[in-house]
Amino acid sequence: MAILEIHVTGDPVLHSVARPVATVDDDLRRLVADMYETMDLAPGVGLAAPQVGVPLRLFVYSYEDDDGQPWRGVAINPVLWISPPPVGELDEEDESEGCLSVPGERHPLRRAEAAMLIGTDLEGAPVELRVVGWRARILQHEFDHLNGVLYVDRLELPHSRRAAKAIRKAGWGVPGISWLPGRDDLEG
Repeated sequence: MAILEIHVTGDPVLHSVARPVATVDDDLRRLVADMYETMDLAPGVGLAAPQVGVPLRLFVYSYEDDDGQPWRGVAINPVLWISPPPVGELDEEDESEGCLSVPGERHPLRRAEAAMLIGTDLEGAPVELRVVGWRARILQHEFDHLNGVLYVDRLELPHSRRAAKAIRKAGWGVPGISWLPGRDDLEG
């Protein structure tokens, strides 16, 4: 397995719709294993193929809830349905999220509380996930990556302004910038 470079906002692969996975083969299995290793070292709770420069519709996820219950898997060619997002003021603490492609930044974003995903796994078996809370947030975040959308693209004022300023200050927003977990400390 190998640690993969994570592309930073501005790279075209992050801002384009990913293409469907046509075949699950050893190359794809190796990519998924490398994505798990990269996500774990980063550390993150999800990683989409476009984030590592591969424009395919797949992502991995890994999350341990407050009760210590692990939740880990891969979604290939997923379809996602979500409940209507709640209305009201954002809770800047509970609704903040970050992204390995905008490392070190966290901003509040309203997401749906419940989500249902269908897709397949590495054996071609159907995957169906019905989740709420942080798990629903993770699925929405990673699914957005497959459609060329980063969470900072969804932010509302004044958070969108703060995110844009942080991206400019870091010199991101242009093609060709990436970082390597274990070598670069961009999350810190």
